[in-house]
Amino acid sequence: MFVRMENAHAFFRFYPVVTILVVLHIVIWFMFFLRIPIAEPLWEKMIGFNAAIKKGESWRFVTPLILHVRFEHMVINSISLILFGPALENMLGKGKFLILYIGSGIFANVATFFLLPAMYSHAGASGSIFGLFGMYGYLATFRRDIIEAQHARLLFAVLCVSLFIAFTAPDANMAAHLFGFLGGGIIAPFISSHLHRQRPFLIR
Repeated sequence: MFVRMENAHAFFRFYPVVTILVVLHIVIWFMFFLRIPIAEPLWEKMIGFNAAIKKGESWRFVTPLILHVRFEHMVINSISLILFGPALENMLGKGKFLILYIGSGIFANVATFFLLPAMYSHAGASGSIFGLFGMYGYLATFRRDIIEAQHARLLFAVLCVSLFIAFTAPDANMAAHLFGFLGGGIIAPFISSHLHRQRPFLIR
């Protein structure tokens, strides 16, 4: 289900949205790491910062989704996207997959804005990644014609491990993780209605 056998060219052809998102993660992280002159002012304008959002800079609900402070955070989120994104992009189509990914991330960042202090700042795609898990959780619970039982058990195990890692990380934004998952579950029924039981899209 989650093992990718495609070469780079085939992967981009079959899963362009996932590919572009991963490339953005990597390129933007290296821009900041290499201290390219434009990187610092971009970071200041794009990072999630509750005080700035309160002043009307609402784009910060979206832009943190392609930023990462730590290299390992960027790598984990990118690998998670490569593993768990393609099946959903293939099933939903590019547009609905983007709605799920960005919508879950916005949901997570809105929760961060309301639940965490005014001076709290954040970056990362974890809310969107957990939104994918939320979508899978909905399908595994309510659309068992689409996800088989063994895959549902695997997803549950992966989710438990991911939550454990998030809870034990010293600077993890748990509001984003939990509400990203919730956002994906809320969005799921609205974007999966075209998956009819008489012609199931079984994830193999």
